Amino acid sequence: MSAGSIRNASTITYTPVVLCGGSGSRLWPLSRNGFPKQFLTLHGNASLFQLATQRLAALANDRFLANEPLIVTNELHRFLVTEQLREIEAHAGAKLLLEPEGRNTAPAITLAALAAIDAMATRGDTQDPVLVVSPADQVITDTAAFTASLQVAIARASQEGALVVLGITPTSPETGYGYIRRAPGNSTSSSEQNAWPVVQFTEKPDLKTAEHYLSTGEYLWNAGIFVVRASVWLKAIEAFSPAIGQSIQQAWAAGKVDQQFVRPETTSFLSTQAISADYAVLEHCPGSAFAIDVVPLDAGWSDLGAWDAVWQLGQKDSDGNVVTGDIVAINTRNSLIHATHRLVGCVGVENLVIVETADAVLVGHRDNAQQVKSIVQSLADQKREEHELHRKVHRPWGWYDSIDEDDRFKVKRIMVNPGASLSLQKHHHRAEHWIVVRGTAQVTCGERVILLGENESTYIPLGEVHRLANPGKIALEIIEVQSGSYLGEDDIVRLEDNYQRANG
Repeated sequence: MSAGSIRNASTITYTPVVLCGGSGSRLWPLSRNGFPKQFLTLHGNASLFQLATQRLAALANDRFLANEPLIVTNELHRFLVTEQLREIEAHAGAKLLLEPEGRNTAPAITLAALAAIDAMATRGDTQDPVLVVSPADQVITDTAAFTASLQVAIARASQEGALVVLGITPTSPETGYGYIRRAPGNSTSSSEQNAWPVVQFTEKPDLKTAEHYLSTGEYLWNAGIFVVRASVWLKAIEAFSPAIGQSIQQAWAAGKVDQQFVRPETTSFLSTQAISADYAVLEHCPGSAFAIDVVPLDAGWSDLGAWDAVWQLGQKDSDGNVVTGDIVAINTRNSLIHATHRLVGCVGVENLVIVETADAVLVGHRDNAQQVKSIVQSLADQKREEHELHRKVHRPWGWYDSIDEDDRFKVKRIMVNPGASLSLQKHHHRAEHWIVVRGTAQVTCGERVILLGENESTYIPLGEVHRLANPGKIALEIIEVQSGSYLGEDDIVRLEDNYQRANG
């Protein structure tokens, strides 16, 4: 049910806010900067981002009315977000708040609060929207429990004006999470069950301290999920981190709207401090004028922070292995084996993580899964592309897969969505041959515009203005053979583009 439905006095309007940033470097080589973990399908049949969006939409009922979702993401990922929203039929009305560069969660949530208030005002609604903020890269296996806890949090935030965080009921003395300490005793909420005042936020503890936390029953894991009225968040930012509030207000006021894309003004946005919501606001709230409560959540939560967490959550065979893809495992136990392109064979190994992609293979011990990010840093230091992009690269019009190359040639498989087209462009250093293998291609080459069917081909000379488009109703696939002295992706001069991408 949407916020456009008829309201009564007890109706609460909430705005889903999905924080869709981060790179997920510890899940390399599947997760990369150009296609990070939130867009991967690691549990179930949808990506983590799609699951998060669906969970927040599912909170709606006769009492809780959902506004259109706000997705805070990077400019680089805007078309990935749009396509994944379309796949789950959640794209209608969704607004994408595009950060020119990530500044952590406090600026992102401030941006969302301003957007939510403006959206309500635009349609003449005087309600103060309740923001339901969730990261895009987590797994919840018990959706009913998640819904029940968040509805408690929404009601408390709306009725009491409190900031309400969800605290994950701990199952072990984890040292990799921050903790929330709740007040002892029974819940203080008269109208809703299971809401306690927050006494303190604590940093990631050592093992002995974590064991103590677990024994008291007063500590919960901090999952970064919380609920707050938009106006309360803006007042809290002004009180605890006024410079952030000022910068983001300026960026919002001078920003631009392009259909569903909302772009804050770059200079003001980038001038703000990169800081988490916890450090900027939440940790200052206990004992202040800003009431802050915690609602426990016991719903099969996981942040899938590393490959060991993926193994723990996955469905294991009789030998304790979690396998995906074309795998032959003999005398292999308690391992995660993920193949995307080739057959992977394992003999006589235990407790390993093996992840195969088209251009990289990871092999490591499960106990060292956190150290995968060191590989990513090493690749970045060497200026190698494998930490940024997969061999298969998604674009707003479809994708391309670089299947072979040498010094003076490169072979790509290119897919163009129905009705989509590449930019009108030219290259200074390469010529191209195009062979259609599926669908129909509309090719602009200089002054000529021609149609090509399957098994037909054409040649694009070096320096010629050209464009590839798909006028059909099925996906167009071509094989492109590039030849020339330089074959980098930056050898593109865009003359016209449907997606407002910068030249080159």
